[in-house]
Amino acid sequence: EVQLVESGGGLVQPGGSLSLSCAASGFAFSSHSMGWFRQAPGKERDFVAAISWNGEITIYADSVKGRFTISRDNAKNTLYLQMNSLKPEDTALYYCARDLTGWGEYDYWGQGTQVTVSS
Repeated sequence: EVQLVESGGGLVQPGGSLSLSCAASGFAFSSHSMGWFRQAPGKERDFVAAISWNGEITIYADSVKGRFTISRDNAKNTLYLQMNSLKPEDTALYYCARDLTGWGEYDYWGQGTQVTVSS
């Protein structure tokens, strides 16, 4: 059974940092590209970042470029999202997802971890 479990969310002040993790199990993690998404209340789920199976290729939404860093540790079956210089508009439920084909077709999602940026 494929499982993706996010952790690391919380409340942080503007300008602060948080590091999210996504523990993967039930599939060959090292064979799949992975992504992070987020959904704010009343809004659609938005793409945040993605990383290739070997970590060599990363892409980011313009809104987080230069502030967020996606990475992975295939030995630990874990995906990460380092978030710096956080803004109130980054407040959302953050999800990790598995890319089935490597072409942005995400088929499994975690339950999400809440990030709240507020003073």
